Amino acid sequence: MKTEPTILAIDNGTQSVRALLFDLHGNIVAKCQVPLQAYFSLQPGWAEHEPEDYWQAVCRACQGLWTQPGVVREAVQAVAVTTQRGTVVNLDAAGKPLRPAITWLDQRRTRTVPPIGPFWRAAFKLARVDKTIDFFRGEAEINWIRAHQPEVWEATDKFLLLSGYLNWRLCGRFVDSSGSQVAYLPFDYKRHRWAPKRDWKWQALAVEARMLPELQPPGTQLGVIEGDAAESTGIPAGTPLFAAAADKACEVLGAGCVEPHVGCLSYGTTATINTTSRRYVEVTPFVPPYPSALPGAYSTEVQVFRGYWMVNWFKEQFGYHEQLRALAGDLAPEQLFDQLAESVPPGSMGLMLQPYWTPGIRVPGREAKGAIVGFGDVHTRAHVYRAILEGLAYALREGKERIEKRSGVRITELRVSGGGSQSDAAMQLTADIFGLPTARPHVYETSGLGAAIDAAVGLGLYPDFGAAVKAMTRVGRVFEPVERNRAIYDRLYKQVYRKMYRQLQPLYREIAAITGYPEHC
Repeated sequence: MKTEPTILAIDNGTQSVRALLFDLHGNIVAKCQVPLQAYFSLQPGWAEHEPEDYWQAVCRACQGLWTQPGVVREAVQAVAVTTQRGTVVNLDAAGKPLRPAITWLDQRRTRTVPPIGPFWRAAFKLARVDKTIDFFRGEAEINWIRAHQPEVWEATDKFLLLSGYLNWRLCGRFVDSSGSQVAYLPFDYKRHRWAPKRDWKWQALAVEARMLPELQPPGTQLGVIEGDAAESTGIPAGTPLFAAAADKACEVLGAGCVEPHVGCLSYGTTATINTTSRRYVEVTPFVPPYPSALPGAYSTEVQVFRGYWMVNWFKEQFGYHEQLRALAGDLAPEQLFDQLAESVPPGSMGLMLQPYWTPGIRVPGREAKGAIVGFGDVHTRAHVYRAILEGLAYALREGKERIEKRSGVRITELRVSGGGSQSDAAMQLTADIFGLPTARPHVYETSGLGAAIDAAVGLGLYPDFGAAVKAMTRVGRVFEPVERNRAIYDRLYKQVYRKMYRQLQPLYREIAAITGYPEHC
């Protein structure tokens, strides 16, 4: 009996590493998930993680696959890696980590930054983006390292994103996907390569060209699984390793959202709305679109930084009752939280939430904070929970309208991935707030599936990305908007939500001026 070929996708998220085997129809053949240790903070606002811990989790996840019934490791035709964005690793000349990885959750800043020449300073001031550029320089991890840990900077031979680090551990080459370059790096987001020598980013960042890996587009072979990695992971030596993209980009591809009229919502730690475009479109002026998991394409993205993190925050702080009930009744806690949300009518009886628990860069501004307004004596924690779900959907609808305005393309359907997509309550209110049919992809693991699609095309198992997407993605359940709910939400969005930030913005600035928090305001 012939064994069906499979593709191994390694998905290194914030909370866990997942090793996923997909067949050529986009079905999950096997999965092994290894939880990651929580990041540690030596100072308030820091978020660091040992690089070796990431690698060991990858090894354990892969080894966990081979013990599962029906898994044939020799059937693995290719490997692809997708990871969290913006987590950076410093390596010395021997390839050893010099310090813990600074993760994307890290909030440290530095005031000691490389100078920018007078031409660029004048140009940025004229364009009124000088503060955005200053923010970019202050946030860049490599600038902080040179300013505060000069011995680490001096010893740094390679400065890699987590994706580049894992690719190196797997194939022994310092090579990464251009689709993974979402970070404070001298990357040319229009051409998907390192910026030319005269680009301002080389002045703004304390990174040298020698520190950076070779870049290849998604779907390109990066190397093969070499001896030590094969022994540690159990992946057969010589298996081709292909470039994929960052986790959000792979989610978009894995959800089948490859046309600009299809919006892809990601209800993950960071909530996002993305579309795939063949044109370079800056949804927020001077903030570039990120590289897509499709080579040469762009992912137009609007983020809510503390998106479904807020849902987890609520569950930890106020969901103890549901957690106990779930444990006692052998139920999934998510089922009880859905019941909590569904016990409240659309609009949460007037409770409105603005989900800026972490501010943005330009929209919203650095002064932004979260807000809940409309409290009355009828409100309970159930209303707060539903208001969180509604507030995130309002914010992403606003992002949808910005994408449409800048791109000139109407979004006519939605697909939702990420942990929040498993909530029927969240899916239904999303359809109602957007007024659009809203579908779940056929698998939850869309990020891993997107990476597998990149590898399948790269290996030649499909002639092109169109054929691979058609064969490996499809929608599951579709939620249609309920007209009565849609009408309520439309009025709340237009007459209340859209005005909240503008009305509260001066107060946020006053709060920062009086309390000194957040420090950067």
